[in-house]
Amino acid sequence: MSEVDRVADAFADLVASGTLDVPLPGSGETDKRWRVLAEISRRDLCVGRLAEAHADAVAILAELGGPTPPSGSRWGVWAAEPPKPLVHAERHGDDWLLTGTKPWCSGAHSCTHALLTARVGDERVLFAAVLDPSHTQPVEDTWAAVGMAGSDSGAVRFDAAPAVRVGEPGRYLTRPGFWYGAIGVAACWYGGACGVADALLHPMRGGRAEPHGLAHLGAVDACLQAAGLALADAARAVDADPHDDSGEARVRSMRVRAIVEAACDDVLTRVGRATGAGPLGSNAEHARRVADLTVYVRQSHAERDLAELGRLLAEGGATPSW
Repeated sequence: MSEVDRVADAFADLVASGTLDVPLPGSGETDKRWRVLAEISRRDLCVGRLAEAHADAVAILAELGGPTPPSGSRWGVWAAEPPKPLVHAERHGDDWLLTGTKPWCSGAHSCTHALLTARVGDERVLFAAVLDPSHTQPVEDTWAAVGMAGSDSGAVRFDAAPAVRVGEPGRYLTRPGFWYGAIGVAACWYGGACGVADALLHPMRGGRAEPHGLAHLGAVDACLQAAGLALADAARAVDADPHDDSGEARVRSMRVRAIVEAACDDVLTRVGRATGAGPLGSNAEHARRVADLTVYVRQSHAERDLAELGRLLAEGGATPSW
């Protein structure tokens, strides 16, 4: 069985079992939502990637008044928009038809439905589409990654695919839930980092502790504790202000993602330095986790996001956290 097929089967099992019927952001149980995503990602980041997108799609549809997801459907959220290629939407009577190629579609072969952005003139609009093979086809050999290989994040071609508009133009990016979803991604990064850290903890408990390894283990524990607390604190804040009346959702999301990203970088570095090349060469599961996390955390915009957070602080658009 290929890696893509293995992940697709695991994703389908999560949907069928109801594991992904998680509380919506701001429902009072946001922490539970993010803990489920972290736990799935700790076991397998590629499965976590598909799980996070499915859960996010359900939340987006609820927030923007979109169609109710059919029972057993598996959703992707495909909103990447590089300069090209693009998907364009045209109205035909009461219907919308999508045509073009959308890149970076996680679950390209395994999703049954997708929320995707398309251009209507110069506007960016969100649509819900059934991934009917007569109108949509994954473009083969467009996802060559080693890390996150199983996420199947290649391009998908749309050919007059029927779709339903979800929300007003531009609303996908301006709603509070956009920032809650961004923290959901960070919860998956956190889970992936915990999975990588397990490769350091287990040998230390197995009698192979030495001073340098113990120092790395202590540092890893501290940074993951900080990341976990940041996620839990953000969950409480979202539940206390689900509609973002305070206007703090964006800055909160940027801070949490920066904290978790730094923790991931630290875990990857310290576990590698403490364990050496051995686990990377002899433990396929660990090697895959390291490769997957290295790729997935790069969904962050890194210094660009930090610079934007700094700009907001410098211009008075956000209150410092200290």
